[in-house]
Amino acid sequence: MERHILLKSLFLSTALFLTATVSAATEKSSDISPGASNGVSISDPISAGKQAFNNGHYEDALASWNIALQQARSNGDKSGEAQSLQYKAEAYLAIGQYYKATSNLQSALELAKTAGNDRLAARITGSLGTAYMLSNRSDEAKDLLEKAVAGERTNGQSGAAAIAGNNLGNLLASLGDYEAAILAYQNAIIDASLAKNDALITRGSVNIARALVDSGQHDKALKQLGQVTKQLESAPASHEKAYTLISTGRLYSRLAANDKASTAELEKLADSTINEAASVAASIADSRALSFAHGYLGELYEQAGRNKDAMEHTRKALYHLRATPAPEISYRWHWQEGRLLQASGDTDQAIAAYQRAVENLQTVRPVLAAGNAGKQGDFREHAGQLYLALADLLLKQSENTTDSSQLEASLREARNAIEMLKGAELEDYFRDNCVAALKAKTSGIDQLGERTAAIYPIILADRLEILVSLPTGMKRYSIAVSADELNEEITRFRSLLEKRTTRQYIRHAQKIYSWLIQPMEKDLVAMKVDTLVIIPDGVLRTIPLAALHDGESFLVSRYALATTPGLTLTDPQPLPRENVKLLVAGLTEGVQSFPPLPDVAGEVARLDALYDGAVLENNQFTRTNIEQELGDTPYSIVHVASHGKFQSDIQDTFLLTYDGKLNMDTLEGYMASTTYREQPVELLTLSACQTAVGDDKAALGLGGVAVKAGARSAVATLWYINDQASSQLITDFYSNLKDSNTSKAAALQKAQLSMIDDPRFNHPSYWAPFLLIGNWL
Repeated sequence: MERHILLKSLFLSTALFLTATVSAATEKSSDISPGASNGVSISDPISAGKQAFNNGHYEDALASWNIALQQARSNGDKSGEAQSLQYKAEAYLAIGQYYKATSNLQSALELAKTAGNDRLAARITGSLGTAYMLSNRSDEAKDLLEKAVAGERTNGQSGAAAIAGNNLGNLLASLGDYEAAILAYQNAIIDASLAKNDALITRGSVNIARALVDSGQHDKALKQLGQVTKQLESAPASHEKAYTLISTGRLYSRLAANDKASTAELEKLADSTINEAASVAASIADSRALSFAHGYLGELYEQAGRNKDAMEHTRKALYHLRATPAPEISYRWHWQEGRLLQASGDTDQAIAAYQRAVENLQTVRPVLAAGNAGKQGDFREHAGQLYLALADLLLKQSENTTDSSQLEASLREARNAIEMLKGAELEDYFRDNCVAALKAKTSGIDQLGERTAAIYPIILADRLEILVSLPTGMKRYSIAVSADELNEEITRFRSLLEKRTTRQYIRHAQKIYSWLIQPMEKDLVAMKVDTLVIIPDGVLRTIPLAALHDGESFLVSRYALATTPGLTLTDPQPLPRENVKLLVAGLTEGVQSFPPLPDVAGEVARLDALYDGAVLENNQFTRTNIEQELGDTPYSIVHVASHGKFQSDIQDTFLLTYDGKLNMDTLEGYMASTTYREQPVELLTLSACQTAVGDDKAALGLGGVAVKAGARSAVATLWYINDQASSQLITDFYSNLKDSNTSKAAALQKAQLSMIDDPRFNHPSYWAPFLLIGNWL
């Protein structure tokens, strides 16, 4: 919860310093080239946009600055174009559309440089540093913001230096370097004092208070907040003052949660401060600030157990957004409304509120992912809890339904909520809209096949829910195991499974089997199911379900298995067996400090004998050659036999080539041309990948690799295994695929069963880590 509060605080501080950015952008007329104004009066669209922005009306500001942009283009005014684009970017930043902001600022910077307007270019550089910070591009942001501070001071622009300094402090604080952040804020206050800008002085002061709270220096933070409150007393009513009061009130609230002796006093300070913010916002008709003030008052009262007051302010917060398209804000208040309704026992209305919240969040998720917004991988822990709360309530509601069609509808709604969460998690991991691109081409699946079942586990705090799509319809199973107990058991199982000298994994394999498979065992047998498609949730992504054990045999002994990140992210079509072309890329030599893979040579030779295609081995396996082969030839299968690592951070995830490392964005780019062919790549195989034990974010990336790469399915390993065993299993898999009556899932099952029958490789550490991901047919 602490991290969630920090992210919200960062969002608010962003809105605050952006206001200052626009105000200071024309601090001196010499910042803009003499021809920029073109004689336009004070009522020009630039001024109108600034006024709208400073009142929190960002959409109106964008409309005005679009007019200014068109006027500048008509007049051939490059500096005017750059300035208008910079202003538009500030508005996009304020509403969370970081990708659009970055794009506008990059164009603006090029225009300012072309016009020879060095001061404007310096100002835009600072704004671009802010955009990079909010887009999680920390190294680039730090470099640009440091340059912006130094450049503005050299140019004598103290106000602009203060803005850049505050933003630099925000970046350092978000990275956990609070000492450096506080120093940056203190220097920004000095610059603001030189510029005689009281609003920027206060901004630096409240930012110092936030850094002190975040770093646990609560006594110093309380003293700092007292100073901020005193500075605000004489400040005129403004957008900036309203947001600073909100921020101050929320910091008092955080201190109250950590100081039991002074909780009542600090809660009273939080209450009065945010109420004052609401009064200021009302006096200047700032609907967004009013919404934030009432929404956070609702949060404050909810935490205090004053649910009636909390609901009153939550609904006021939503009321003030009635004329403003702000889903990035309203989803918070609908979620809050849902919690309060749920607490009051009004399940139907709570579900409706959660559904409104999800609908709003879904509209902004693609934008946030495309702009790399937020801390990557945190989505499930924070906003993702909304989807889980909705699914939880829908599942509980289904318990009171006796009508079979109504029950099926409730279960589908719950599954759809989790399906949206899974798509959002992938977008958050890969930081792009690959999920939306795939969903546009698939319609989801429910009819899986006559002898196929889809298992949909949902990990909730107090229990494990499993939805199973059977040939006769959907069924629900509820297992009384907490998320903590499940996580602990799975982590033990995974760590023991990789140890080839012990069979200690067995009891954990049986325990997880009793939770995940045993409840539905009779139904699977009755339906003569032979293929299981599993949509793993959370930590379940980190283990190979093939190695679960019923006391007599492994799960793979009875079922062909496939996993998929989501049913709507799967395009199940049989692999065409005619004219199959295979591209094999492999490394046998040790390169870039990675050990050699000597058995890859035999693997490559055997695969080349099985299918027509091309081979790129050792010094031929370069990024350039991979790109050229994929661009020139319609391959059905792409096989990479090389080291690969999937990490929590997508930036650290790669496949090793002879001349470097192939990241997921580059791989996606190389395979993009194949996506639009009549037959895209059917299968991408990565035969030497690894993820860390218990790292479900890394496993999420592995599970989504087919979606990211644009392939219908993938085979990949959860951990690096014996080179000889891997080569044997892969060769058997491809041999089995030659049979047109054998699905990919069955081909992998047969290869794994052959390993189990081989005394050298019957331990699951050798065969279990191979996963079939995506299309199982």
